[in-house]
Amino acid sequence: MAEALLRPGLCSVTLRAVDIDAVARTAAAAGLAGIEWGSDVHVHDAGSAAGARSATLAAGLRVMSLGSYYRAGSFGNFADVLALATELGAPRIRIWAGDAGSADATAAQWDGVIEDTHRVAALAAARGVSLAFEYHGGTLTDSPETTLDLLHRVDRPGVGTYWQPAVGLTDQAALASLRLVLDHVVGVHAFSWWPATERLSLVARSNLWQGAVDILRSANRDLEIMLEFVAGDAPENVIADAAALHGLLAATPSADTSISQDEAGEPGRIFLPHPTSTPSLRS
Repeated sequence: MAEALLRPGLCSVTLRAVDIDAVARTAAAAGLAGIEWGSDVHVHDAGSAAGARSATLAAGLRVMSLGSYYRAGSFGNFADVLALATELGAPRIRIWAGDAGSADATAAQWDGVIEDTHRVAALAAARGVSLAFEYHGGTLTDSPETTLDLLHRVDRPGVGTYWQPAVGLTDQAALASLRLVLDHVVGVHAFSWWPATERLSLVARSNLWQGAVDILRSANRDLEIMLEFVAGDAPENVIADAAALHGLLAATPSADTSISQDEAGEPGRIFLPHPTSTPSLRS
C-alpha cells in the first residue's frame, strides 16, 4: 500500500497584497505542492478563477481548494461559488458553519446550518467537489466537540473539516483538539501565533507543528498542510516558513503521539483570530 502523503501548500490569503502570478511564483519558489485560492481577493469571478488555475498549473502546482466565504445556514447563492470552484479546478470548497458561535447559536440556527449544508453538499457532489468546514471561532465549529456534533448531524461523505490551532491554546491543548477531530480532517491551516494573535515564524512553535505532523501521519491518508498568515504578510516569510514545514515533514515521526488528558487540559473553544466587524470574517 502506498504511503500516505502530507502535502505542503499555501493559502493565497497569506499574500492578499500581491497578484495571482506572484502568489504562484512564491509558492513554487518555496517548494510547496499547491495553493488554496481565497475567493475574497484573488478568485472572485470566472476570469480570475481561470487565471489562478492557469498560473497554478504553469508553476507546476496543484489547486488544493477554493477558500470560499459561503456561510452554511444563509441559504445563499451557492451556484456561483460552485461555478468558481469548477473554473478554478478546485476539488474542494471551504465553507463556514454559520455565523454564530456554538455557545450562542439557537436550535434553529443549528438546524439551518445542517439543512443548508445538505443542500450545498448535494450540489457540490454532483460536480465531484467536496466541502470542508473552516475550524473557527464565531461558528459552530469553534470547538472539537461541536465540530464532531455538527459533522455527525450533517452525515455526508463529502463533508469534512479543516483544523487549525485555536488562538491562545497551549501546544498540548491544541494537539488534543486535533486528535479529537482527526478522523474528519481533510486539511490544515498552519501558522504560529502566540500568545494571542502575534504572528511568529512557524519554527517558533516547532513543538506544536511537529506534533501536528506526527498526528496527521497517524491518520494514514493523504492530507494537505497549508501555510497561512505569516509574519508581516511577507513573501520572504512564506519561503522561511515553507523551509520549516519541509523540515518537519522530513523528520522521523516520534514514537508516541498520544497526549494524556492531564497534559492536554481542555481543548476549549476557538478564539477569534481576526476582527469580525467586517462584512465577512476573513481567513
